[in-house]
Amino acid sequence: MHHTPSGGAGSGTAAAELGPMSIGAVLHLLREEFPEVTISKIRFLESEGLVEPQRTPSGYRKFSQDDVRRLALVLRMQRDQYLPLKVIREHLDALDRGEPLPVPAQARDPLDAVTEAVEGVTADAAAAPGPRMGRAELLAAAGVGEAELGEWEAYGLVGPAPGGGYPAGTVEVARLVADLGRFGLEPRHLRAVKAAAEREAGLVEQVVAPLRRHRNPQTRARADATASEMAALSVRLHAALVQSALRVRLH
Repeated sequence: MHHTPSGGAGSGTAAAELGPMSIGAVLHLLREEFPEVTISKIRFLESEGLVEPQRTPSGYRKFSQDDVRRLALVLRMQRDQYLPLKVIREHLDALDRGEPLPVPAQARDPLDAVTEAVEGVTADAAAAPGPRMGRAELLAAAGVGEAELGEWEAYGLVGPAPGGGYPAGTVEVARLVADLGRFGLEPRHLRAVKAAAEREAGLVEQVVAPLRRHRNPQTRARADATASEMAALSVRLHAALVQSALRVRLH
């Protein structure tokens, strides 16, 4: 049973009279404080386990007032404290145990979040490829609809592997594309990001290709490790360059 503090979206007199709400009604309430929130964002937070609405027998979500307050709290921690989802989840777990939230740390530069956000990506870059998944599984895991996925495929942002099925990393790509969409970035805007990633992957392949063709088995075995290390460094460099460019523009 979630424990959510009072205050935030849905805490007024009118909201107190509301019963279970659809995701559209929740969106309407949250947009009073968070005008950029979208249904995709709410679904994403649900897929991350940060809110657990009830489901009707036909599968429709029904959100309680506590669910709405919980979503508002998550969005507030993201907006005001720039907390990553891992830390937000820890805070919510503490609330569920009846513990008070820690006192927010002194406000920090939001651009520092760029460095923190890339930590998980660099760790994934070194991991072995996971199993492939089907289209229905991808839609469920990413919390998106068929129309959204089709549009992203049309712009080359995601797609099935040559042998069939979607790589496990496609889920994270889909979630990130959906999350950027709430800021008004459409798939056509992200083609340049995709093209840059392809160029970076090409540079890595140029380095490891001779290792894969080497007659020494140990040298060939080093190819994957080298590719993972270079990928992680490339992601870190990309984050540092974005951070540096934003500091010039915003300060």
